[in-house]
Amino acid sequence: MSTKPQRKRLALRALGAAAAGALAWIAVTAGFPGGASQQSGPAELVAEGAPGYAVEDFAYPLADKILAEKKIVLKRGDGHITLADCAGGTGLLEIMARDKADRICFKVVGNSGWLTLEIPAVYAIKGNDYTTAVDMTVGTEEKSFDITKNSWTPVGEAADPEGRDHMLVEIRSAK
Repeated sequence: MSTKPQRKRLALRALGAAAAGALAWIAVTAGFPGGASQQSGPAELVAEGAPGYAVEDFAYPLADKILAEKKIVLKRGDGHITLADCAGGTGLLEIMARDKADRICFKVVGNSGWLTLEIPAVYAIKGNDYTTAVDMTVGTEEKSFDITKNSWTPVGEAADPEGRDHMLVEIRSAK
């Protein structure tokens, strides 16, 4: 008897056993009738699709709560610029807005950060140790301002010859 046909038969048996084992595993883990794991609904196998991915949308956490409590719209960011309590220490970005009785403060961490937001009627920003720039809008016009480190910088209506209300829409900071 030749060893070639015998090897072929052994290979086919091993392949058949592997296929049967795979089908049994699918039946057990997918919860098919007779399987060990019964689920309340039909199982769906993803044969053609790739596995799902966790996608970061950079949405600001608890933005709805902050809007309701503080009337500040925080949209998106990389997590390195966050709303902070102004009494919480030094080294904060401080924002003055005509429509707000108190300062609005942000803490910056890491080597750089960005945050998109909406704060109307901003007229002054105090920088920290970071190099900071802000974008503001007035009507359809967009203006950028460089913020002086550790000092107050007039922005928006305080820097506008016409004194128009400006909305703060983005903060960018870097060491």
